Amino acid sequence: MKARGIAAIAVAALVVAGGFWYWRHRAREAPPPAARTPDVTAPADERVRVEVLNATATRGLARAATFVLRRAGFDVVLIGTAGRQQDSTVVLDRSGHPERAARVARALGGARVETRPDSTFYVDVTVLLGRTWRSPPEPLRP
Repeated sequence: MKARGIAAIAVAALVVAGGFWYWRHRAREAPPPAARTPDVTAPADERVRVEVLNATATRGLARAATFVLRRAGFDVVLIGTAGRQQDSTVVLDRSGHPERAARVARALGGARVETRPDSTFYVDVTVLLGRTWRSPPEPLRP
């Protein structure tokens, strides 16, 4: 009976050691490629001023999008909360340059682009982040 108990403890120790070894070596493997934000950058010869508004109840979404856009070279001059919530993300062209808005939409991973020029805005593009927008899985800060 005593020999059986020792054998059970030895088997349990081998299982734990094997599990630990597997966990350590699996942790060293590279994770599978995840969905990334497309490598889109702002035009080098012009400043694109962007306003990012969170149109959801999720806290911090506008800040996450700001990191993404600034890393891509866009000048995010204002972040805040939209007056109402929405499901999908919309990028609004405010300055009559739809190509700028389209570039911002691509940098965010895709979004619907609409032209709504308004000369009273200080920005070229307004981003209304909807519930379906997801921040990239990689770290947002350098």
